[in-house]
Amino acid sequence: QVKLVESGGGSVQAGGSLRLSCEVTGLIYKSTCMGWFRQAPGKEREGVGAIYGGGVGTYYADSVKGRFTISQDNAKKTVYLEMNGLKPEDTAMYYCAADLWGRGCANWLETGEYNAWGQGTQVTVSS
Repeated sequence: QVKLVESGGGSVQAGGSLRLSCEVTGLIYKSTCMGWFRQAPGKEREGVGAIYGGGVGTYYADSVKGRFTISQDNAKKTVYLEMNGLKPEDTAMYYCAADLWGRGCANWLETGEYNAWGQGTQVTVSS
C-alpha cells in the first residue's frame, strides 16, 4: 500500500520561500507520475506541477512557472516542491498525489489521473 505524507507548509510573507516535501512509503516505479496540487477555500483543486521518471520530465502550471521547482530524491523516496517568490494567491492547502497505474504524466493536470493522495499541508502567504 502506498502512502503519501506532505510536510513543510507554513506561513510566510509575500516574496518568501518554502520547500514542501512528499514522503512516499510503499512501492512506486519510474513510470509513476507524482503531482502537486493545491486547493484554496471555495475553489477547485488545481494542478501546480508534476514530475515523471524521477526527473526525466517536469511540468508546471503557468501560474507558478519560473517560481516553483519540482524535484525527486529516489533514494529518500521523497518529492519536493520548492516555492520561491510566493504570492498571497499561492495560499492554499497543498497536496501530493501519485498515479500508481504508471501511465505517465500526459494528463498530469487532471485529478482523476491520480489514485493516491496525501493529507495536505497548509501554505499561507501574507501581503
